[in-house]
Formats: sequence, structure tokens, C-alpha cells
Amino acid sequence: MYKLALIAALLASPAAATGLRIEVEGEGANGTIVIDLAEDSAPQHAARMAELAADGAYDGVVFHRVIEGFMAQTGDVQFGKLGSDMRMAGRGGSDKPDLKAEFSDEAFERGVVGMARSNDPDSANSQFFIMFAPGRFLDGQYTIVGHVTDGMDVVDQIKRGKGRSGAVPGRPDVMTKVTVID
Repeated sequence: MYKLALIAALLASPAAATGLRIEVEGEGANGTIVIDLAEDSAPQHAARMAELAADGAYDGVVFHRVIEGFMAQTGDVQFGKLGSDMRMAGRGGSDKPDLKAEFSDEAFERGVVGMARSNDPDSANSQFFIMFAPGRFLDGQYTIVGHVTDGMDVVDQIKRGKGRSGAVPGRPDVMTKVTVID
């Protein structure tokens, strides 16, 4: 019964969208990133991202963890809003329940969008990351929720963080507006 209710909810939600348009502004990146959501291989995660975007939850959220040659992470709708205490960014999620992993055989290549999580594979919520370069060590360990189809030049310009954690000093680049696209 739960599976039928979940399928009905997914079909009735913004998950029918095929992607996201992300407007980015900052000291590093300024422009638009377009993401094609992986509705077939990660339907719950794609639906969650579309829902949060449709609700405006991603608007004003910063890229809080950016590691040169690896990835740019964002999506902390709880603690990652521009103007918040950036020391907390990356520790939160949304008010929605965590998602069960939807791992696939696909490889983490440049432009792949993955869902961030804690040590628990079933803890993804709202945060996601975009790969600057291949990260094959992530294969089968994180849910791939989409692919950048336009704007990798913008991704490449996102302000980099410092140290092993990739914490972005000063004012991080921000997703000013995230919209659902068909």
C-alpha cells in the first residue's frame, strides 16, 4: 500500500518536471545552470529536488563546500541561506523526511549531479553536488540525481573553498533562483 501511495504522490508532484534551471550569482560564478533530472533511475530524489525548487526552498542557498578538481555542494535549505551563519551551512536539510538510496550503475563523471548524504546511505534530503571532474570512488555509493546539460562553464567558475573541507571563505556564490522546467 505504501508503494502505491508513493507512486501516486510522485506522479501528482512536481516530479513530472524534467529538470531545473539554477540562476547563480557571486564573486566566482554568474549565469545559468540547467540540470536534467534522472527521473528513471532516481525518481524519489528527482521528485524531492523538483518539489523543493517549486516551493522556492533552494532560492538564496549558497554553494557552501567547493573542492577544486572534485565538486561544488549546495542545497542546505535549513542552514545554507545567504546571510545565515555560514559555519552551520552543510549541516542541515529540509523539513521533509530523508530518502532511501537510489544507487545506479552509472559513473560519477564531470557534470553529474549527486545527492549529498551522511554516513547512512538512506540519509539524502536536500543537499546536492555537481562534479567538476570524474569521481569514480563515488560510484554505487551516492545517488545520481541528474546531469548538467547547459552551464558547465558557470559550474567551473563557482568560488572555490579552502582546505580539505572545501569551506568557502567570505561570501559564497549563491543560487538566487531555482525553477522547475519541463
